[in-house]
Amino acid sequence: MSTNIFIQSPPRIGNQYRDDALLKSWLRRKLPADMLREIESELDSMGELAGGELYELQLQDRLREPELTQWDAWGNRIDRIEVTPLWARAAQVAVRSGLIAIPYERRHGRHSRIHQFALVYLFHPSSDVYTCPLAMTDGAARTLGVSGNAALAARAIPRLTSRNPADAWTSGQWMTESTGGSDVGISLTQARHGDDGRWRLYGKKWFTSAITSQMALTLARPEGNGPGGSGLAMFYVETHDQAGGLNGIRVERLKDKLGTRKVPTAELLLDGAVAELVGDTRNGTRNIEPMLVVTRAWNSVTSAAFMRRGVALAKAYAGERRAFGSSLEDLPLHVDTLAGLEAETRAATLLAFELVELMGRLEANEMGDHQRALLRLLTPIAKLLTAKQAVAVTSEAIEAFGGAGYVEDTGLPALLRDTQVLPIWEGTTNVLALDALLRGDAASGLRALIERVAQCRSLATDARLGELAAQAAAALDHVVEWLGRNGEATSLQAGARRVVMTIGRAWQLMLLIEHAQWELDAGNDRTGIAAASRFAASPVDLLATIPLEDSRSLLR
Repeated sequence: MSTNIFIQSPPRIGNQYRDDALLKSWLRRKLPADMLREIESELDSMGELAGGELYELQLQDRLREPELTQWDAWGNRIDRIEVTPLWARAAQVAVRSGLIAIPYERRHGRHSRIHQFALVYLFHPSSDVYTCPLAMTDGAARTLGVSGNAALAARAIPRLTSRNPADAWTSGQWMTESTGGSDVGISLTQARHGDDGRWRLYGKKWFTSAITSQMALTLARPEGNGPGGSGLAMFYVETHDQAGGLNGIRVERLKDKLGTRKVPTAELLLDGAVAELVGDTRNGTRNIEPMLVVTRAWNSVTSAAFMRRGVALAKAYAGERRAFGSSLEDLPLHVDTLAGLEAETRAATLLAFELVELMGRLEANEMGDHQRALLRLLTPIAKLLTAKQAVAVTSEAIEAFGGAGYVEDTGLPALLRDTQVLPIWEGTTNVLALDALLRGDAASGLRALIERVAQCRSLATDARLGELAAQAAAALDHVVEWLGRNGEATSLQAGARRVVMTIGRAWQLMLLIEHAQWELDAGNDRTGIAAASRFAASPVDLLATIPLEDSRSLLR
């Protein structure tokens, strides 16, 4: 028997907080020193969990998926769902770490959101997307908090934000129906006002994530209301009645998905589910907007977190793997490839946390009209751009493993599959591009960004950074010029992706420049300059005039 057998050592990751130079640097820049000292032990503990216990459990738990039991032994319909061991552990970690509680406790004012999302960023990649119910829970707490419905807020928010696993709730978000997808205005679910004065819901929800939650916010059309989004109302539903049975809900099946397979996503039939009206009987799509701001921020941060995990694994493997007589980490082309992924990851991280920082200011009432317009423009752009970057970067990271990246028991393919949900959930790229451009204050947000880039350019004392800031400014000037020539609705819609991607990438370049200049001023190394330069070497300005008729001719 031959003894000439090679066994490749796997990539090893360590404490994910200690190993993340950008996150640590950005927190030093943005947080008061005493606050950072206070929370750093939490960040370090989460980094240790994410690179240790949770990551190991994730690999061990790879083949487990949630299980639906529809009937008990005696023929009773029970629709009981069992989640995986990692999800059960992640739920405990999330509650005890305050991943929902922190921004509602507001111990650190406008910085509370940064505290929260720094922990989320570390936790997410090792949680098998337990961040899905957490995002919806945060969104529900925010939505109920600003709804004006004091009774519902008093009942639900203390449970949604609890740090006690015995009391804590999560929330679902039941919007998607077979008819609509992103176009929720054509939803068919009906709300009927019964003789007992209670609302009951009837209809089918086609895609309801994390159905194990204790409550949900959903849209339904009260009887007699007209079509469209203005005819929908927002309702609060508790999933179980006082006896512990399902509240007029049938779980038809769990969805067989490409990725996020640990998330119990179901098709639900609502057959008289008792519900409570959250606001008025109309304009539900408008009333749900506070939730979307929150969940899109979660989407942006988790996109950056998946990118960081992919790059961390690829860099670790490059130190373990030898090819062509050298370690991969010493081969120039491999170095070049990973450096490009690192630059994109840093850009996505800074954009996601820019959104987080603005959210914190909004919730602390420390924001003028100028910044509000900036936040409204940033929210859809950050979500769509970081999600697309995440898919591209995780795909490249897996390719960096060669064949091992394609083998299921390495755990690597799941990273790409799970990342693919991010451009789809909370609005596809096309829907969000239109959302960003067609808002009434989009022009105000763009002007605010242009002013910010001009300020960045004036403060860039390093010549190389000044040149890069000029590149960001030129891209935004091109956007303004393009919009001036293509204001007609058809042309604007056809080019919307390229417009918002250019705005987003110019924004990311500016953020890289700002952070690089801060690092220089703080006497740190010049890594930030390298990141900004490498990012700018990929296209920032993606605008092109493409006749719509050419596109149509290709599809005939």
